[in-house]
Amino acid sequence: MTIHRTHENPVITNVSRRRVLKGLAVSGGLVLAAQYPALAAPPFYPTGAEAMPNKTVSDPKIFVAIAPDGIVTIVAARAEMGTGAARTSLPMIVADELDADWSKVRIRQSEGDEVRYGNQDTDGSRSVRHFIQPMRLCGASARTMLEQAAAKKWGVPVTEVSAQHHEITHAPTGRKLGYGDVAADAAALPVPAAADVKLKDPSAFRYIGKGNIGIVDLFDITVGKATYGQDVRADGMKFAVVARPPVVGGKVVSFDATETLKVPGVEKVVKLDGTPAPAKFNPLGGIAVVAKNTWAAMKGRDALKITWDDGPNGSYDSKAYKAMLEEQVRKPGKVERNIGDADAALKSAVRVITGEYYAPHLAHATMEPPAALARQIDGKWHVWAPVQSPGGARDDVATALGLKPEEVTFHCTLLGGGFGRKSKCDFAIEAAWISRELGGAPVKVVWTREDDLKHGFYHTVTADRFEAGLDANNKVVAWRHRSAAPTILSTFKPDPKLPFDIELGMGWVDTPFNVPNIRMESGEAPAHARIGWFRSVNNVMHAWSTQSFVAEIAAQLGKDPKDFLLELIGPARIVEVGKQVTTPWWNYGEPEGAFQVDTARLRKVAELAAERAGWGRQLPKGRGLGIAAHRAFVSYIATVVEVEVDGKGNITVPRVDTAVDCGFCVNPERVRSQIEGAAVMGLSLAKYGEISFKNGRVEQSNFNDFPIVRIDESPKETRVHIVENTLDVHPSGVGEPGVPPFTPALCNAIFAATGKRIRRLPIGDQLA
Repeated sequence: MTIHRTHENPVITNVSRRRVLKGLAVSGGLVLAAQYPALAAPPFYPTGAEAMPNKTVSDPKIFVAIAPDGIVTIVAARAEMGTGAARTSLPMIVADELDADWSKVRIRQSEGDEVRYGNQDTDGSRSVRHFIQPMRLCGASARTMLEQAAAKKWGVPVTEVSAQHHEITHAPTGRKLGYGDVAADAAALPVPAAADVKLKDPSAFRYIGKGNIGIVDLFDITVGKATYGQDVRADGMKFAVVARPPVVGGKVVSFDATETLKVPGVEKVVKLDGTPAPAKFNPLGGIAVVAKNTWAAMKGRDALKITWDDGPNGSYDSKAYKAMLEEQVRKPGKVERNIGDADAALKSAVRVITGEYYAPHLAHATMEPPAALARQIDGKWHVWAPVQSPGGARDDVATALGLKPEEVTFHCTLLGGGFGRKSKCDFAIEAAWISRELGGAPVKVVWTREDDLKHGFYHTVTADRFEAGLDANNKVVAWRHRSAAPTILSTFKPDPKLPFDIELGMGWVDTPFNVPNIRMESGEAPAHARIGWFRSVNNVMHAWSTQSFVAEIAAQLGKDPKDFLLELIGPARIVEVGKQVTTPWWNYGEPEGAFQVDTARLRKVAELAAERAGWGRQLPKGRGLGIAAHRAFVSYIATVVEVEVDGKGNITVPRVDTAVDCGFCVNPERVRSQIEGAAVMGLSLAKYGEISFKNGRVEQSNFNDFPIVRIDESPKETRVHIVENTLDVHPSGVGEPGVPPFTPALCNAIFAATGKRIRRLPIGDQLA
């Protein structure tokens, strides 16, 4: 093994996989091989986890190893992109049920292997939601095996033995054993059946729900020692950059690498074939320049002379496309949800209020641009990369190389930001293809910031049109919402022009308003760019346009925006969305019965955020409060933004109050961090976020023309108010829900401060 890292993460590597395996081989330990039975214990409630590829695994023999010195190693099987879910929260759950001393716990990042570890697709705010039950069972099973081994060693009934805080005690005699003392004996025992494992009572939780465990990687991240994809090195490694088609669907007609090969350090030029649409996550193709270092590779790329065929998207123009989308939503579309007769109600309404909104393409702009290292070792392929789906990436790389998945080992590094971009592994495939051209030599593909912004998978562009019909008492009696946006499905299927159930279910067809006549219609929108998953996905524009229009109606009626929002949500009730949609309802993959649309919970977060923000307080001129509430990833969240707008249109955000109901809160410290980060991201997107196209080419290139807010622009104070729930209120999503309500709350606050309604994003210079 010749791969090494430039920086070692002591948390991850102090007990490396090699050391653990060596210790177990020599001295014994909890090294196991049997398959654990599927979840069957009565206390477990159904989730969408079992519908995901490869489902979940709860086998302690896969996730837990205990060395003779008592050090517990817990495998982090999902990707860690800074949320703390994979390397902190899920191992914390195992450690709590195991009753391990957290100071004696180490974390090992797994390879991509979903058959072994269960689904590793780290997106959709699913990690805790889907794995809290399997990880509890995993830890409790390991604890039970330790107790059984100690009882056998002492020759006493297991009922007289208990494991607590890394020690096993025989109550009648007070004898004690450390976990390491019986690890080998425990390893020889069968894994108990799920029904025979006793889970902790929540009152006994040591870590779950406490917020007393900091993110595992924090120190290394802070001091620059953490290992990201860009940090991975290998002896003899080559560096590669790729000149990709400037237009999606384009290809190389001809190229001349004469000058490139004269650049000192450049060693080889490789032509990569692109994949016709729909290309899924396959590379765009182009010309790769391989060199001894990144600088030489980039200079060599600059010297390439390439003739491109732009293909069918060469005329894509954002201004013209915006006009087309707006035209689409001004005429009837495909009906996606229908209650009552919205057309008739609008015709008979005393007053009709309309509003149109537009949101552009967005780029993920992760702090760490994509990078991947690939090589062949002893006939087997290895890839190191920061991806959100190491198991899926392994399969995709294997397919791209014409191999079986087991012929590829995928090593997942820390992600320097993901936000959905790194759920696509095109850069890992590029590295594998180029390495293959070099006979399996280690090659790292490096994407620059410009590469990332110009050749990414973008959040969709959207136009929305609303019509609200009111009766003589100013009650909304009709609601028609038309939306048009190119669909993510275009990445997977030929030329679809309408959204599919997953996009429809993200805060649109499940709009929980208490209105007797509702109609949702989709307009056709062909895709001309690579559309990809983005943090919170379609919730971003659904929440922005809907919650902005709600405040716009309130303003026209002279009503308080918070009170009017609660009036629209209506009384506490369960909304049976599945009975109102024209196609099967996608409830974030969760069973509707266990994860209902509960307006009581939505009302509660709106009221809580308003109350904690001091809604209604007097503010100086130029300041305003705005509110928005949304359900996303089966969580409920509301945000109140306080904004200050000066005479030049500059925006300052003194304070944000967000209330979140994510069911039982497993790790409050991580929830607060997610919401705080969402406020920064939301402000960036609202102020600056726009990817535009001209002649098929992305016009932006770097942070100079696609800015993100710096520290001095970030919200001065973000206060997070977590609704307390007991364990029977199922944990739900946290990583993504914080983004959707921020932008509408901000724009509503801007209206309160200035009287200016923002209907087009980004805000940019509209306030100047």
